[in-house]
Amino acid sequence: MPSTLYSYSFTPNTAWSRIFAGQQEILAYLQATAERYRLGDVLRCGVQVLGARWDGAAGRKLVQTTDGPYSAGVLVLATGPWHVPRRLEVPGIEDFDGPVFHTARWDHSVDLTGRRVTVVGGGASAVQIVPAIEAQAATVDLFQRTPQWVLPKPDLPLPTALNRLVDRVPGARGALRAGQYALQEGFGYAFRHPQAGARLLEAGARAHLRLTVRDRLLRRHLTPDYRLGCTRLLTSSTFYQALSQPHVRLHPTAVTAVRGNEVIGADGTIAHTDVLIEATGFRVGEVPLATTLHGTNGQTLDDAWGGAPQAYLGTTVSGFPNLFLLLGPTLLGGSTSAITVLEAQLTYLIAALAHLDQSGHRALEVRPAVQAVHNTTVQEALATTVYNTGGCTSYYFTSPGHNTFAWPWSTGRLVRRLRCCSGGLRRWLRTVSPLTCSANVRRLQ
Repeated sequence: MPSTLYSYSFTPNTAWSRIFAGQQEILAYLQATAERYRLGDVLRCGVQVLGARWDGAAGRKLVQTTDGPYSAGVLVLATGPWHVPRRLEVPGIEDFDGPVFHTARWDHSVDLTGRRVTVVGGGASAVQIVPAIEAQAATVDLFQRTPQWVLPKPDLPLPTALNRLVDRVPGARGALRAGQYALQEGFGYAFRHPQAGARLLEAGARAHLRLTVRDRLLRRHLTPDYRLGCTRLLTSSTFYQALSQPHVRLHPTAVTAVRGNEVIGADGTIAHTDVLIEATGFRVGEVPLATTLHGTNGQTLDDAWGGAPQAYLGTTVSGFPNLFLLLGPTLLGGSTSAITVLEAQLTYLIAALAHLDQSGHRALEVRPAVQAVHNTTVQEALATTVYNTGGCTSYYFTSPGHNTFAWPWSTGRLVRRLRCCSGGLRRWLRTVSPLTCSANVRRLQ
């Protein structure tokens, strides 16, 4: 995602060094934003939430944490879909003769210089990591079950002088953001209409592969057999180059076992390894706390979903008053900026809190019929998108035939729906027992 869209619309960064900024620069921006809005005053770092239960008599959530119990008028799950690592589970990995870590839990104490490194996984994490480590490592072995579509990344530097010029021209920075947004939405249109748009993108991806990888066998192993957009779209201008290096070897197979310092593939290939890196992704469909968060009838969120998470506009769930999900089910797509979606959801959330304060009610939840109609409509619309018809296996699905991740329309339509619902809460919400509502979280004494 371009840095302009990977930042908040209300706090633009006027000094990005590149179109696609790196991790350190993005982290610095987030830290500066947190300081600017004094988020440190309300953060409780290092505290794990263990579960929550609805107290109907008090009209509050009783939240259990490692810091003791809390009482909350409103509970927001901002846990994110890319949060819980999916670890490599094969025989012998616990006895591996060296460091093992997941990309999301990077061990910075491990020096890769001159080491034999094996990376397991061929998705977004591997596409970023392999080019970053191949110059340090003695050898790099990449085990990849499924090849990915990779488009070149137009990552160009943004000179300081250019940033200053953009800031001097009224409306220029907003126009830049709008242009990048329109480009991303073009990808989204192709994913929603795969017979037309996806074919053009596939031609570009094939040309990128052909021009970068000269080895025919390697090129064949890197060519997907499903439609572009069926899995998360990847962009990189360095991944194919890294795989073409003589000390980097691609294994187009799954890992089935680890034996001492040997990583063994399903096809019998063996990689002698000093450091094992798991680029195996995340448990996207498994919402943290779903098994320990209880609604009005005592049922957990996990039980209510029955393996197929759903929510109204990915944000509110029937039977769970005063609970809001950020980046919830069927809300994202292969081209959407999560930041844009989050800002739209927060507009919805703030309107709900205002409604509680102004109506004199203590709780609200989405009506079951409204949630059911919404999710039926979403699943019907997804049926013709590349997410459902592309012929691949992806984390978009938590159960066969039920896409619990993707939004089937444009981002603009999602933003408008959330804003529209924010202005007409009484049509889709039901309130519970008149009482003054307090959305503040307070510690129980």
